[in-house]
Amino acid sequence: MRNILKAATFTATLTWRHLRAEPARMPLLALRLLPGGARRRVRDGAMRIGTLPRAYGLWDSGRRDAALSAVRDSAGRPSASPRAVARMAAFALAVEEPGLARELLERLPEGRSRDRLAHRLAVATGRAVPADTTVGPAADLPDHRHDITVTPPRRTRRDDTMNAGRSAADGLRVLHMVTNALPHTNAGYTQRTHRIALGQRTAGLDPHVVTRLGYPLTKGVPDARERVDVDGVPYHRLLPWTAPTDDAAVLRAGLRLAAPLVERLSPDVLHAASNHHNARLALALRERYGLPVVYEVRGFLEESWLSRDASRSVEDAYYVAERARETACMAAADLVVTLGETMRADIVARGIDPERVAVVPNAVGEAFLEPLPDGAQLRRELGIEPEDFVAGTTTSCYGYEGLDTLVDAVAELRRRGVAAHLLVVGDGPELGALRERAAAAGLGTAAHFTGRVPAEEVRRHHAVIDVFTVPRRDVRVSRLVTPLKPVEAMAGGLPVVASDLAALREIVEPGVTGELIPPDDSEGLAEVLEKLAYSRGTREAFGLAGRRRVGNGRTWRAAAYRYIEVYEAVIRKVSEPGQTL
Repeated sequence: MRNILKAATFTATLTWRHLRAEPARMPLLALRLLPGGARRRVRDGAMRIGTLPRAYGLWDSGRRDAALSAVRDSAGRPSASPRAVARMAAFALAVEEPGLARELLERLPEGRSRDRLAHRLAVATGRAVPADTTVGPAADLPDHRHDITVTPPRRTRRDDTMNAGRSAADGLRVLHMVTNALPHTNAGYTQRTHRIALGQRTAGLDPHVVTRLGYPLTKGVPDARERVDVDGVPYHRLLPWTAPTDDAAVLRAGLRLAAPLVERLSPDVLHAASNHHNARLALALRERYGLPVVYEVRGFLEESWLSRDASRSVEDAYYVAERARETACMAAADLVVTLGETMRADIVARGIDPERVAVVPNAVGEAFLEPLPDGAQLRRELGIEPEDFVAGTTTSCYGYEGLDTLVDAVAELRRRGVAAHLLVVGDGPELGALRERAAAAGLGTAAHFTGRVPAEEVRRHHAVIDVFTVPRRDVRVSRLVTPLKPVEAMAGGLPVVASDLAALREIVEPGVTGELIPPDDSEGLAEVLEKLAYSRGTREAFGLAGRRRVGNGRTWRAAAYRYIEVYEAVIRKVSEPGQTL
């Protein structure tokens, strides 16, 4: 009962603060939380009420141009009151359309309403940072670094790492500090966390995971348990009675709730994963308990933010502030881990000592290296003939993934007479728009958007795909961050066609495991896919080479031994300053 009351009070205060800060986003969030059938009914009903409800309904269904046109047309009528225009500007901000918001603001008279919306526009576009971002980028972070030297990854045969024998770190307890986690969030981030923990258990370590303050209540999931176990891995939650008001309060509350957990578990290492909120809490715990901190940089969130709007700039206040906070945490941590050499180079370029930056790439569980299941039944369910060609992907539907390029490429293949199908497995803010684009391109029943599927269903969908595609756009986040999904596809023997970007060149070797194509080029993608559609032998050769490459050191069990090296290094350097590996 206590946890239920805690969840209720936290959710109530969080909702109230969201409503006060940005009430126009609440209908969008509410629609996303509804189950499919109820979501459609509420959306269809809203579109019959008035301009703004119609705009919300159109936006949620993926008809975004229609939603923006409805708002623009209504605001342009002589009868539109300033109050109504202000609400429409707030809608534009809520759906991240700053151009329309700016246009509508110009229609408003001078006054508090316009000033308030103008400030929110500045925050939304990154020209200003939120007023509640009170934690400074570097000044409040202690810098107790140690001279830690990390040996580069050994290139070994697969069995070399797995049979390496027992380590001195057997029984070492690790507390992973993450943003979200299974079972309520299934994404590349959460899968990496879980697979790392399982690999570490197999290697003799004792991993625990703790999620960010308020999760999963912050995601609308009414689960107030303070601990859940997934496949034997303990996941702990930090659930306060009320939602903190700003960043400084979040850190204080996190420290207050995490301290008893650290005292109870007595971990040997704190292993924080992106973003800097997790790292800051780990560093605060280090100050209290003297524990070494490993900061795992899985992505650059300021780069993801930058990719969502072409008008954003690396000189914007938000980008500068977020990059400074991330860099400060990298500098203050005892050691930094990241996913690839491209990401490592970016971290080193920020001034972080290269001796303190290790690479542990995305990997797979050994089950992914087994032959794929028979895809015939799922093909029948989807209406795909046995000999039809399927270009597909498993991903999150964000703009930088470039899935519109894939839609257009498959449409071009069909115009050329190829019996091609599109399969997109995943969910995200662009899913509705992608469905609309596929319909407009005439794909009809040849386009298959499954939405999110359970993790255990991923390989069943891999078995339907002939070529796995990663058509990421040429934006900074895509050039830097190496994704997990193509590694999983390669493990199953799928050839990969990806955009020719630095981070993806670390995964795909052209002419060996797949092909690289210019980003944002649907014609070029169609050309490569057409050649592969007519060459089963080439597809099989690429797939075999990819499976071998992933099997040679890119398993989570192999990664666990790399982490042991990292942990032993930081523990030795904290306990015996001046020692080297």
